[in-house]
Amino acid sequence: MFRIRRIHDDLRPLNREAIAQVEQILRDQFPLLAKNDVDKIPELLSNPVKHGFRSILYVAENARQKVQGFALISHEPDLRFCYLDYISAAKRTTGGGIGGALYEHIREEALAMGALGIFFECLPDDPALCRDPEVLKQNQARLRFYEKYGALPIIGTAYETPLKPDDDNPPYLVFDALGQAEPLPCAKARQIVRAILERRYGEVCSPEYIKHVVDSFKDDPVLLRPPRFQKKKPVETVPGASRTQRIALVVNERHEIHHVRERGYVESPVRVRSILRELEKTALFQGYPPRIYSERFLTSTHDRDYVEYFRKVCRNLAAGQSIYPYVFPIRNTARPPKELAVRAGYFCIDTFTPLNANAWKAAKGAVDCALTAATLILEGSRLAYALVRPPGHHAERRAFGGFCYFNNAAIAAQMLSDFGRVAILDIDYHHGNGQQVIFYQRSDVLTVSIHGHPRFAYPYFSGFEDEIGEGEGAGCNMNLPLAEQLTSEQYMVALARALKRVARFQPDYLVICLGLDTAKGDPTGTWELTGNDFTRIGQEIGRMQMPTLLVQEGGYRTRNIGVNARHFFAGLWLGTFGA
Repeated sequence: MFRIRRIHDDLRPLNREAIAQVEQILRDQFPLLAKNDVDKIPELLSNPVKHGFRSILYVAENARQKVQGFALISHEPDLRFCYLDYISAAKRTTGGGIGGALYEHIREEALAMGALGIFFECLPDDPALCRDPEVLKQNQARLRFYEKYGALPIIGTAYETPLKPDDDNPPYLVFDALGQAEPLPCAKARQIVRAILERRYGEVCSPEYIKHVVDSFKDDPVLLRPPRFQKKKPVETVPGASRTQRIALVVNERHEIHHVRERGYVESPVRVRSILRELEKTALFQGYPPRIYSERFLTSTHDRDYVEYFRKVCRNLAAGQSIYPYVFPIRNTARPPKELAVRAGYFCIDTFTPLNANAWKAAKGAVDCALTAATLILEGSRLAYALVRPPGHHAERRAFGGFCYFNNAAIAAQMLSDFGRVAILDIDYHHGNGQQVIFYQRSDVLTVSIHGHPRFAYPYFSGFEDEIGEGEGAGCNMNLPLAEQLTSEQYMVALARALKRVARFQPDYLVICLGLDTAKGDPTGTWELTGNDFTRIGQEIGRMQMPTLLVQEGGYRTRNIGVNARHFFAGLWLGTFGA
């Protein structure tokens, strides 16, 4: 078994190791390849302007993150084509379906990027062009493989002209239209061929040679060789969001065990069901099961004494029994209350967040989902959504409250911070006090929150504009407290300020605390954002073009929470991958 993921850069250890394995495959499988061509892959990914193409690397990895094969393509968005530079399985792994899976994957990606098709070179199956019988058989096998996808050599041109008169094995230029019926116009083909020869082979192809080849394209539309090996209909590629362009979705399957049935408790299981019902109407998501993570991730962000208290009090409560904090002693760490029920107020910031037998299990499940989504970001997903409850952004290092027990987003951000700089943007109606407290003295994690002003909105004691961070973290916390009533345009102005600050921080990862309680009619908020507003919000965040993890926070009007989520993610996807 293997998975295919896209590598965007070589900034993270996971990616650097994968690129090193790709370079070794190139050395093994293409021994005549120049050392410079092997060594320049990281630069191809990081500096597209220099090389004239946007290079995209896909790797097929097994469960131990060993690269089994790879494909490197060049994307030219202006001319709307992709060029396949290399595709290869690792040594001793050929024949395992890896090449086919990779090629099907890049076809899907190219179609999603709006490409007219994929171009690549393939050595000839004509004995007049290939003198070695064994090499000829290999060439025939490759062309047979590509032909089943409808990829065929372009004929009637001088592309196969050897650079030197006595050269053997001059390549065909093969074109895969990706199942699209539109023929390739001659003028477009000339532009594309010139771009390939000048940008990829300009060091070995003279201007005269390039002109000779480009001018030889005269048929309009371009002619493809009739199939020689396949009688079946070519493999189809279905248009739509490709796998790496789908939003990775991880749902806290254990959330329903945490169902507090007291009247007025709005943090209910129907919230998740309402969102899922609407997301299923789109083709934007790819579901992934949550993985189980060590409890060390909890204590990387929360104090151990709070974690142990939370576990112990939940374990000792009977099924169906809830306790609410009702005594709030001065925080004397030397003499906390002995009785667990009384000690709840020692760790809590309000009187309406209960402890019960299932709270620990549900909260730990939510953390596992957020960490799974963060891991998927590290593995190459551009967008990942942890649809969880209970929420987390009010949970501080040693305190719970606001329906929150563990700070899911902060724990995931802590994991991501091992691989680069992280920005957390909280767009819930209520201030993200949890991540503010947790990262207040850190300079590697930026925390930004857009929320109702604390003079009228929970949690009341934090979220003021002058709270900017301390020590090394000075300047790395930004609060945008807004008025009790505001227009959508006023909200978009605040969002623009927040995103400008995020851009200035230059993070490697963006974490969004996705609160939908800013919507019209939400019982916990006073703003009136609509579905169209959420589309705009999502689109502006997507335009940041960052690997983005989204963690569900508030949103309690179940009548419209799902519709608003659908609008938000449609905008997010469009901003990230659309025109």
